[in-house]
Amino acid sequence: MAIQWFPGHMNSTKKAIVDRLPDIDVVIELLDARLPGSSANPLLAELTAGKPALKLLNKQDLADAELTALWLAHYQAQPGTNALALDASETAPARQLIPACRALAPLRGGMVKPLRVLICGIPNVGKSTLINTLAGQRAALTGDEPGITKLEQKIVLANDFYLFDTPGMLWPRITVEHSGYHLAASGGIGRNAYDEHEVALALLASVRPRYAERLQARYALGELSTLSDEELLADIGRKRGGLMAGGRVNLQKAAELAINDFRSGAWGRITLETPDEFSTWWAAGQALDAERQARRERRQRSRGRQLPTGHGDSG
Repeated sequence: MAIQWFPGHMNSTKKAIVDRLPDIDVVIELLDARLPGSSANPLLAELTAGKPALKLLNKQDLADAELTALWLAHYQAQPGTNALALDASETAPARQLIPACRALAPLRGGMVKPLRVLICGIPNVGKSTLINTLAGQRAALTGDEPGITKLEQKIVLANDFYLFDTPGMLWPRITVEHSGYHLAASGGIGRNAYDEHEVALALLASVRPRYAERLQARYALGELSTLSDEELLADIGRKRGGLMAGGRVNLQKAAELAINDFRSGAWGRITLETPDEFSTWWAAGQALDAERQARRERRQRSRGRQLPTGHGDSG
């Protein structure tokens, strides 16, 4: 099942970004270091094409350090782009973004030509926490639910450094199935947009190939290779108090436990995708999207060729 979540305020966010962009020198995109490809907004990439970009991989303390290094190299190889990994609540790493932005726009700076930076990201990726860390005060609302920020904000980080914050924004249609599941597992999509049981199964399928031993250690499990994802989820429920009357497993509770353990870092430092994996998924998603579009156009042409009924010759 495809996962989609695009509340109405996201349309106004898109318009606010489009209106603001002509005055912007650098675009910061805050990503989730556990799913950098899936948390990168293709709509934002389209809107901000040609602008110097800084990719910030947040929650790096929850991500696999080796794969974070791969993702940083991936983004740093792109023209006009730099990338940093950080934890949004830590001041020293967060302050690195200021010189990084200045390096991307060396002709801007000083009171006559202040540097104007737009910061964007998906919901619940930690953008408000980062802004509060940078500003040294509660400049932005924070919370553990996506969609907290609803209005654009301007934050002055230095006399000649203006940061424009926008609400978290997804894109209208998620064409990469893995991305939908990874976003839901990370908390980037509203709870009413997905089924937790289905997301937990997809999450386990993503985690098992690289981190099976983490799951074994967390839940005191034996060999996992003979278990299906459904059986593994059931075993998690048994180990973590998800039993109902008669010894049956409450799979809904087991799914919630698995998702919460991933989000909290109880499985250790986990990254759900590599640059190569995401590139493969993206290409497959684009191909499927092109097929859907071609079928839609064929249906429209077919309807256009049909003669109207109920309009026979008269007289």
